[in-house]
Amino acid sequence: MSDEASRVTRRTAGPEESARASRIWWEGAADEYQGEHGDFLGDSVFVWGPEGLTEDEAGLLGPREELKGARVLEVGCGAAQCARWLRAQGAHVVGVDVAFRQLQHSHRIDENEGTARVPVAQADVQYLPFADASFDAVVSAFGGFPFIPDATAAVAESARVLRPGGRLVFSVTHPVRWMFPDDPTRAGMTVVQSYFDRRAYIEEDRSGRAVYVEHHHTMGDWIGAIAGAGLRLTALTEPEWPEHNTSIWGGWGPYRGRYVPGTAVFTAEK
Repeated sequence: MSDEASRVTRRTAGPEESARASRIWWEGAADEYQGEHGDFLGDSVFVWGPEGLTEDEAGLLGPREELKGARVLEVGCGAAQCARWLRAQGAHVVGVDVAFRQLQHSHRIDENEGTARVPVAQADVQYLPFADASFDAVVSAFGGFPFIPDATAAVAESARVLRPGGRLVFSVTHPVRWMFPDDPTRAGMTVVQSYFDRRAYIEEDRSGRAVYVEHHHTMGDWIGAIAGAGLRLTALTEPEWPEHNTSIWGGWGPYRGRYVPGTAVFTAEK
């Protein structure tokens, strides 16, 4: 629970409340997040989730040569580690994030590496500030999608900025993991809530204001959102936990990772 939060609850939260809470939390948590996970994420590596699956290994965006010259949008880019990897492949990439402090970390990495800044902007996944059919691909590695109340609307917004034939690839917390407590050890292997309970996880301050909101959507919800946006699901990737990864990241870790999927990566085409 964040420092600002005084209690945790499960309830509904709309688009504006969710976006405001995400801005509040990520502005305050960006420094700690990048400090704790920066080595794992790298400065210019495309990592799909806590298991450590990289785009180099997965190839979910297609053959590497097809990225050269492609217009790519990274949603929820954080410090733009994935965008930086995409740029190294020759893509024309733009990153957006709801938190300005995360974008400042992107500039910090660019300065440390002595490279041109990755183009980034502050924006919400629910309201992308781009014209229709602007991009060849939209990608998001645990970016904005875990924090949106309406999966259908958010996927449709990403589909809107894709050109025909474009590809949307995004990773989220695997829906099954919502049934378990936020404890990746043996003690956390007991189901404690219904898979079908779609109430958001919310941390509130003393006045009842949401300062962190994360939303649960079932596998069917995500697939329905993809189909409803006029996209064709081409792959569903559930990374297995590798033996060499001994790290614990919140509710993800090597013990539970051997039994329960922690990440779902959806690949779809327009």
